[in-house]
Amino acid sequence: MVFQANILTIFPDMFPGYLGMSLAGKGLKNGLWRLKTLDIRDFSDNKHRNVDDTPAGGGPGMVMRADILAQAIDASVKDLGSEKPIVYMSPRGKHFNQKMAEEWLHAGGVSVLCGRFEGVDERVLEARNIQEVSLGDFILSGGEPAAMAMLDSVIRMIPGVMGKQETLDEESFAAGLLEYPQYTRPSVWEGREIPEVLTSGNHKKVAEWRLEQSEKITRLRRPDLWSTYERDKK
Repeated sequence: MVFQANILTIFPDMFPGYLGMSLAGKGLKNGLWRLKTLDIRDFSDNKHRNVDDTPAGGGPGMVMRADILAQAIDASVKDLGSEKPIVYMSPRGKHFNQKMAEEWLHAGGVSVLCGRFEGVDERVLEARNIQEVSLGDFILSGGEPAAMAMLDSVIRMIPGVMGKQETLDEESFAAGLLEYPQYTRPSVWEGREIPEVLTSGNHKKVAEWRLEQSEKITRLRRPDLWSTYERDKK
């Protein structure tokens, strides 16, 4: 099963963007994953291809229409299959994390709705059982940049995209911890030396040092992750 991402957007030319470059782009070219964009404006029934209207109850901005979005969503579901998740990029959604990236990958695909303006009609989110997902507690001009970032985290886990599996196994969040510090040549730079243990050749001590550093960094910088890690460890 090849992972496929369907992007619902009014700016289809934004894709693949940087996902078409480097290792992800090579994987796309080689068929390790697929990308399809659906232009929401193609589902509009007026000559101006409008997809939005004024908000009910008044207020600034415009809201994307439920009837038009529903047609785009239904087309994506028909293409991917009803078992694939449908998500809407939204600052009020559940925070995206590594676990969710893994869920998307294991599902084999995802439909991603990228909103614009003041958002989308709430009724389409309810009617199509769409999950709202947030990249973080900040506002973007649209969902497209967030979609690219989230998909990047999924695509890099696809076998063959990144190369060696060990590269993924030792990254931040893979074991519930932030990654340990990394070093390379020169051995001394501006008076700062590479920790001696890393040049000792003792692989057991290196592994112990890396785990110790990961635990220390996670405990100091991400108490939330540390609490989960301690609980799971017990």
